[in-house]
Amino acid sequence: MPFVSGSRNLITDVAGLRVGNAEDVRLKSGVTVVVPDKPAVAAVQVLGGAPGTRETDLLEPHNSLQAIHAIALAGGSAFGLDAASGVQAALREDGVGIEVWGKHVPVVPAAILFDLFNGGDKDWGRYPPYRELGYDAVRNAALEFALGSVGAGAGALTAGLKGGLGSASTVLDGGITVGALVAANPVGSVTVARTRHFWAAPFEIGDEFGGLGLPSPIPDDATDLHWKFEEKRTPQPGANTTIAVIATDAVLTKAAAKRLAIAAHDGFARAIWPTHTPADGDLVFAMATGASGIELDMHAATRIYAAAGATMARAIARGVHAATPAENDPYPVWSSRTG
Repeated sequence: MPFVSGSRNLITDVAGLRVGNAEDVRLKSGVTVVVPDKPAVAAVQVLGGAPGTRETDLLEPHNSLQAIHAIALAGGSAFGLDAASGVQAALREDGVGIEVWGKHVPVVPAAILFDLFNGGDKDWGRYPPYRELGYDAVRNAALEFALGSVGAGAGALTAGLKGGLGSASTVLDGGITVGALVAANPVGSVTVARTRHFWAAPFEIGDEFGGLGLPSPIPDDATDLHWKFEEKRTPQPGANTTIAVIATDAVLTKAAAKRLAIAAHDGFARAIWPTHTPADGDLVFAMATGASGIELDMHAATRIYAAAGATMARAIARGVHAATPAENDPYPVWSSRTG
């Protein structure tokens, strides 16, 4: 049976999740937060060479914490890690977190991407705005949310095109849903050479990112790295990064969630060329709400991990497909590309 998307084709098709965005148009940067209705099992896998993270060690299966209260994705490079503090503040006001001696401590792992040289005004004064953006993102959390140049994808760039915030979902025939959320800001390209065709085309459902398929024939320079590096300048450590969340309503242990995050990285490889470079901080968080009540046998596990890669690839393409132009953009948006 071929994969089908959920009703929203968003990560919020996974029962028990909401997503909120907040961005500053002048800054050309922002924050996206995933908020589970109940604490969720979570894990992380980092394959990029230049990650920027907060509270990721506790997600390893051998560590004692079993569930988290939100995940924050932000622009702003290291400054964006402040977003998690704003997310914590909002959750604490709502009484969410681990209760310790009458106090609530929300656990909010976070990751950032580099968007400091995208044409936005980064003269923010003494303190960067990401803490407040994180707070606002929680207050904006809902089942429906925008894609493209919003939230953590507000200032994202790829090789030659604007990046963006993308999401997609897959409903498996056994009743399990898989959803992906991604802020795509890679060194590499999401399109085949300078065409309008996405590398993720074989996984597209309907025309969710243009319906163009792969080009025929494949251009001779499809895997040429020189033009990619010219269009996104010479790659610098930490100056790029694709950060993402893969989620399911299946019942998973932390170890199984870790395997889900690993599988979702396959979607990076199917949607971006090249990926996982020394200049990217590529990272995938995994979340399991357990809302379906379904535990996985080996057959179901194989299906869900395959769906994780395919859904992530689609989300990456959808984020770039939905990007919108703004003043002082260094690169055009996908919709302006012709031919």
